[in-house]
Amino acid sequence: MSTQIEQHIKEQVAALPHLPGVYQFVNRSGVVIYVGKAKDLKKRVSSYFIESDRHSAKVIVLVKQVVDIRHIVVDSEQDALLLENSLIKTLQPRYNILLKDDKTYPWIVIPKEPFPRVLSTRQLVRDGSRYFGPYGSISTQRSLLEFIRDVVPLRTCKLKLTAASIKAGKHSVCLQYHLGNCKAPCVGYESEEEYAKSIGLVESILKGDLRPVREWLEAEMMRAAEELRFEVAEQYKLKLRSLSDYQSRSVIVSSKIVDCDVFSLLRDDDVAYCNYLSIRHGSIVAVQTIRMTLGIDSSDEELLSRAIEHIVESMGITLAREVIVPVIPSAAILFNNVVFSIPKRGEKADLAEFSLRSARIYRAEILKNMEIKNPERHTERLMEAMRRELHLERQPRHIECFDNSNLQGTNPVAACVVFRNGKPSTKEYRHFNIKSVEGPDDFASMREIISRRYSRLIAEGEVLPDLIVVDGGKGQLSSAYAVLKELGIADRVPIVGLAKRLEEVYYPNDPEPYYLSRIGEPLKVICHIRDEAHRFGITFHRHKCDKAIIDSELKHIPGIGDKSLTQLLKHFKSVNAVRKASLEELTEVVGNSRAKAIIYYFGDDKA
Repeated sequence: MSTQIEQHIKEQVAALPHLPGVYQFVNRSGVVIYVGKAKDLKKRVSSYFIESDRHSAKVIVLVKQVVDIRHIVVDSEQDALLLENSLIKTLQPRYNILLKDDKTYPWIVIPKEPFPRVLSTRQLVRDGSRYFGPYGSISTQRSLLEFIRDVVPLRTCKLKLTAASIKAGKHSVCLQYHLGNCKAPCVGYESEEEYAKSIGLVESILKGDLRPVREWLEAEMMRAAEELRFEVAEQYKLKLRSLSDYQSRSVIVSSKIVDCDVFSLLRDDDVAYCNYLSIRHGSIVAVQTIRMTLGIDSSDEELLSRAIEHIVESMGITLAREVIVPVIPSAAILFNNVVFSIPKRGEKADLAEFSLRSARIYRAEILKNMEIKNPERHTERLMEAMRRELHLERQPRHIECFDNSNLQGTNPVAACVVFRNGKPSTKEYRHFNIKSVEGPDDFASMREIISRRYSRLIAEGEVLPDLIVVDGGKGQLSSAYAVLKELGIADRVPIVGLAKRLEEVYYPNDPEPYYLSRIGEPLKVICHIRDEAHRFGITFHRHKCDKAIIDSELKHIPGIGDKSLTQLLKHFKSVNAVRKASLEELTEVVGNSRAKAIIYYFGDDKA
């Protein structure tokens, strides 16, 4: 920032009033790059230009680009919030929280037309049509549409019905009328008022209230029975059964929780996800998840506020009287007669967890698609997230993890697994037989394998890993770190130890563990590395134990050497099969004299 611009900014900040309002930061191109609100404009804006270690990297970059400050004074904090929302939507500043709702959810629409149909759509058009949803999956939406068409007789044709065309007899009945799926309003067999009642029943179903349609079906069934129209009564009975089947399949949340809305928030390093659930009459009737890029003021309260405002506006919904949230949003003051609550236990807390789980599933889908479409970008983002989470100087593109395996001190082995760019590189996996340690001494075993592995890499001039992971607590980490210091590479290769609890990571010379974020991708990669090291080590250990058992069993038989042992196991597959084999079967493999020796050893009298 030049001296002239710096002086200009100081003068602008000095002239700001101690009043509520909205401020805008402008760059050299005259583009507004950030919009913020404040109770006190002078205090809030001046905080950006005071050197502080607490400023994030994003704030530091933002401040360097500011050449001009604009502000608007308002009467209250609430007015400031409303104006800020309006300006962000209009200007889309780069450093504000921006919504990226890049998944088009399916909706059910009742179009604004005479004798309206009930249709599926992914586009919301504000033309007076009534929209319901959105639904979390197309299968859920289709199931609901099939149920509606099975229970309530409505037209599905594309005819443009008008009172004049019906009166003029321009239409004729179709197969759906003969099947009982439509009452043929196209030829005047059903009036517009009667059809509107059916649409009312459909709206009740879409709002999650099945009582009106149940009462209507029961009344129609009884009326048909009283009029001795038993075939018609049977049709209504089947529709009632269909209603019960649908109710048992639908997601019933609670008989106690009637109407409420649920919002959950899931954060990553540079994006956040907000899931919305609408609960009506105890059932989930709508679900949506949106993705947001993080701005410089990305507190949970601000993120949740932006998400709620976007969902309410885009879906055209009215919030329920009670809204379950993880934090109280800063925009709570904008919603009259709405109570925001943070449940700690019970059914409402279960609802909050269900919503968060839905957000995690959505995030997994997004990340999977990103990895498929742009694997290099996904890898870069993942590696940078791991670098920050593990406090490393460089991205851990090459990770090696070590694990010891022994059973009561017998057959001690170790495994080294290698990950590159967050994925296993199985061709680089290595097994180690512990040579210098007797008995179950994990610390000494770790010293041996770390020394052998990196002495060899140094001697051969191979590239050292970006990170070493030791599956063990402080003791094993200390043993491994001591070897790195002896080899002179402790300052070149960072090393961490994994405790029993997955999210606990130990660093050299630090007695207290560091806790990884439970919701971030770095923890998933660390868990995968540990699982691979454990699996690879256990597999080798079991193989060695099995071989030891076989060796101790068959090598005790006179005349059976390594060659005969290999022949027997290749043919019979196991010691037990060798034990059960006949003299003739054994003779075909190792000859008559050795076959007799085997029969005699296992105590059989066949010889």
